[in-house]
Amino acid sequence: MIAWVVRAVLLGALVVALRTVLGFAMVQWPTQGSWMRMLGLLVLVVVIVAWGVLDGRKDRAAHPDPERGSDLTIRWLKAGVAGGLGSGAVSWALDFLPRFDLGDNGLLFELTAGASFIVLLIFIPGLIGVGIGRMLAGRRGGNSTPSLTEGAAPAGA
Repeated sequence: MIAWVVRAVLLGALVVALRTVLGFAMVQWPTQGSWMRMLGLLVLVVVIVAWGVLDGRKDRAAHPDPERGSDLTIRWLKAGVAGGLGSGAVSWALDFLPRFDLGDNGLLFELTAGASFIVLLIFIPGLIGVGIGRMLAGRRGGNSTPSLTEGAAPAGA
């Protein structure tokens, strides 16, 4: 399956699952909403950064030259857009079911403002994770390009 589709489906499903759990929890414990929202956001960001780190490490192992790596930016952007739009549409549809309280947002809101937040929430931490992963893999494997001072003759020699 295409890499960005896998990311979009799984991360979009995670967003819907976290929103659903948050909706159920808010009905049971309405005064605890602020820390539950932060916990859900933290879980989502940690999963996305971890996946980005894995992507970055795998890409650096496949392409040791930093100039020749894969274009992971577009992969994560596609995943963010599809995940944001998909999770917004599914959340809107689930909100019609009894006992599901996902915010009573309209379809226009879910596909514009809600989706744009999820797009950024997937895209930016994903790229941060990719950068961290490439940096960690570059340190472990060593720098394959020689520095300017290695093997250079002293001035005037």
